[in-house]
Amino acid sequence: MPLSSEIVFALAAIVVFCLGLYGLIAYAHLVRKIMAINIMGSAVFLFFGAIARRNFDEGSDPVPQAMVITGIVVAVAATAFALTLARRIHAITGETQLPEEQSRP
Repeated sequence: MPLSSEIVFALAAIVVFCLGLYGLIAYAHLVRKIMAINIMGSAVFLFFGAIARRNFDEGSDPVPQAMVITGIVVAVAATAFALTLARRIHAITGETQLPEEQSRP
């Protein structure tokens, strides 16, 4: 079975999403977590772009493309809001990391 461009892009999206998930879990720094969430969102946009071009003969499906454009706008707004919250948390607490959770006995 030859690899089509849709499969290659879908596999790349899965790899990029896993990298973003690793960054979200591994780091406690707020800005790194925000960047990891953006990387995961970019992977979802890449996956939508891959499935938009399923049938090469008929052209691409405009619905996933419209969802990607809308998603990019929402992601930019959510990132700006998250960075504003991170800056406010830093101004109040002086910390840029989330507190470690205490395990209960």
